[in-house]
Amino acid sequence: MNDNTSARTQRKPTTRISTGIAGLDDILCGGLTAQRVYLVEGSPGTGKTTLGLQFLLEGAARGQTGLYITLSETADELDAVAQSHGWDMEGIAVYELANDNSLDPDAQQSVFHPSEVELGETTKSVMERVNTLKPLRVVFDSLSEMRLLAQNPLRYRRQILALKQFFSLRDCTVLLLDDKSNTPDQQLHSIAHGVISLEQIAQEFGKERRRVNVIKMRGTKFRGGYHDYILETGGLKIFPRLIAAEHNRDSIAHVSSTGSMAFDELLGGGLASGTNTLIVGPSGIGKTTMSVRCLLSALERGEKASFYLFDEGLATFFARSAALQMDLRPYADSGQLAIHHVDPAELAPGEFAHMLRDAVEHAGVQFIVIDSLNAYLQAMPGEHFLTLQMHELLSYLNQQGVTTVLVLGQHGLIGEVRSDVDLSYLSDTTVLLRFFESNGKLRRAITVIKSRTSNHALTIHELKLGSGGIAIGGALEGFEGILTGLPTYRGATPMMLAGPDDPR
Repeated sequence: MNDNTSARTQRKPTTRISTGIAGLDDILCGGLTAQRVYLVEGSPGTGKTTLGLQFLLEGAARGQTGLYITLSETADELDAVAQSHGWDMEGIAVYELANDNSLDPDAQQSVFHPSEVELGETTKSVMERVNTLKPLRVVFDSLSEMRLLAQNPLRYRRQILALKQFFSLRDCTVLLLDDKSNTPDQQLHSIAHGVISLEQIAQEFGKERRRVNVIKMRGTKFRGGYHDYILETGGLKIFPRLIAAEHNRDSIAHVSSTGSMAFDELLGGGLASGTNTLIVGPSGIGKTTMSVRCLLSALERGEKASFYLFDEGLATFFARSAALQMDLRPYADSGQLAIHHVDPAELAPGEFAHMLRDAVEHAGVQFIVIDSLNAYLQAMPGEHFLTLQMHELLSYLNQQGVTTVLVLGQHGLIGEVRSDVDLSYLSDTTVLLRFFESNGKLRRAITVIKSRTSNHALTIHELKLGSGGIAIGGALEGFEGILTGLPTYRGATPMMLAGPDDPR
């Protein structure tokens, strides 16, 4: 039996270790395989150094020796990065190759030894440091300088292979950091056991978008595709892409009142748990008011709720709701209702999905309102991606038994009314609101055009908003053109009487 065969039979079982980033461990389905060499690539500013430090700090917390080998940054700079995140670098060794004499440009020798067997003086110093410290976790920052110093691709590839072999014989788990160029380094991809790519995308307005993609991971399952992440004080926070099929949960469906008997009758009984309701209409028609009425009814039943407000200021939202006899402040003060004012220019879609998951799984939220999808659309790179994201998000909420109300604004008050995106096929129930004119006054109409869970009414009714909340009148027989955007009313059903607070 030769030595190679003997080594294979004596090899220890592979183990998984945490990266120190919960979201990345989730994407990797448990973390990294120990004693392997990984490539972390990304342009400057994507957080490679921060990821490397988090990896070493996680090891230090578990009693594992860590070594940070740097060619591109000084030890002082690394300490400053750690301090900015509130980390203590005690227990992590930093080795500055930038101070090594072998990197002197005036030196009359190559950084790398020309022999195919021996390594250059610089690599030998790394070997000596590793042999002395015997680290279990190593970060090598960065390969970009090494690529330039190697001077030719063959020597560079041999250098990386030699390092890989050296580290693997010493039970080290290694992260090789590399600045991502316009074209990925396929040689590095083929050598590394796994490849993690970090990207930073500048927006024309608002915060830059960051995302991670696991390109390769040998021998283990991982979640492919792009996952959003943010770089903040405390390190990288990664939001794994939501996959609804992984979160199936049995729940008992029940129908609850909206707080308006007339609205319940239109819906065929009320709102069913584990479903979503889309309220569609032009600006000012009362979409938010209708969603608040449903929300307040859930709060009065004792359910925990979250309201995600994109368009309106919190002060205006509270004041307007209170003026309609729907005061939400007591519920917000008690913690039963969580209101999140969301800035779409600062939000990554994956971060928003993570907020909803936290609300459902950790806070026990049973009722959610998103107002509005128009602003949420601005956080997405395109309509196609919004549809896919919302499909997963709504499927997840439905499987968790959450009652969801979505608001979608339409452009135009009269005539042709259109939406930024058509999400009606994703909704379980669709409520349509329209303006119409009668006897020289602007009025509102409401109808339910779709329901997957009940036999809803097919009639059109007048909707009135006032200090008493919402009021829905009888069926307006003789209504025409409500769906075209140019409704006309020629029936005999009287309009609801106008009060002092009736909008004129």
